[in-house]
Amino acid sequence: MHMTDRTLELDCGKLTPTFSQRLAAGLSPLTSLFRVFRNRMEINALQDLNDTQLRDIGLTRADLTSAFLASTFFEDPSEHLTRSARNRWRLQFFRSCDE
Repeated sequence: MHMTDRTLELDCGKLTPTFSQRLAAGLSPLTSLFRVFRNRMEINALQDLNDTQLRDIGLTRADLTSAFLASTFFEDPSEHLTRSARNRWRLQFFRSCDE
């Protein structure tokens, strides 16, 4: 009678994603595209505000125009507006500290 050693190798380091994880990964690009489209619509609605209202949120009409020009159709222009508002706030803050 011969006895042979058999080993079973388990690949525990590699987990297969669940259905919900695969679904979320598959829908991620679509969700991102929807978010970009929604943000473009919201920024377009900012055009209806007057200059005083835009200034209250730290933006100008030039910021709105440059956000659309600086981004392609599939890029989110809201990041550009956020950067513009923050930079303007920092400039005003440092100017007020110097006085």
